[in-house]
Amino acid sequence: MGKVFFRGVAVTTNGEVPKKGEKAPEFLLTGPNMGITSLDDFGKVKKVINIFPSIDTEVCALSVKKFHDVLANDKSIVVLNVSKDLPFAQVRFCAVEELENIEVLSAFRGNFSEAYGAEMTSGPLAGLLSRTVIVLDEENTVTYVQQCEEITQEIDYDKVLESLGKFSSSTS
Repeated sequence: MGKVFFRGVAVTTNGEVPKKGEKAPEFLLTGPNMGITSLDDFGKVKKVINIFPSIDTEVCALSVKKFHDVLANDKSIVVLNVSKDLPFAQVRFCAVEELENIEVLSAFRGNFSEAYGAEMTSGPLAGLLSRTVIVLDEENTVTYVQQCEEITQEIDYDKVLESLGKFSSSTS
């Protein structure tokens, strides 16, 4: 079991997130069309798995928009935005925010929560995913992990971008 904080109060997670150097676990997630999506569906490109509690919160929405703004046009990287929101809510968010060429995936069913160990199991957000970013290389080996200790705080975007070889960001 892992531990993160929600507004200063410790909450447990259902496991440990994958560590740098490990092979990323395979997963099954639900895509916008309600079809099942797996890690292998994204091919041999770098992947940023942006995991968060709900797209309907300000910090989570901001993470999706920031990664989209910085990485959407880089064909060598795909950002996988993962939450337990239903696909309908994810699609609505993308439409309202006018985000195109974006991968939003739902962990409301499938094995993602178990495989990635980021699901909160206590506290008011139990059942949702904790804020975590996992970067994978083209062979799906973990090259960078950042799990926010306090899930109401933003990810350190610059560190994620540095791990991808992107040294300047427009995320400030």
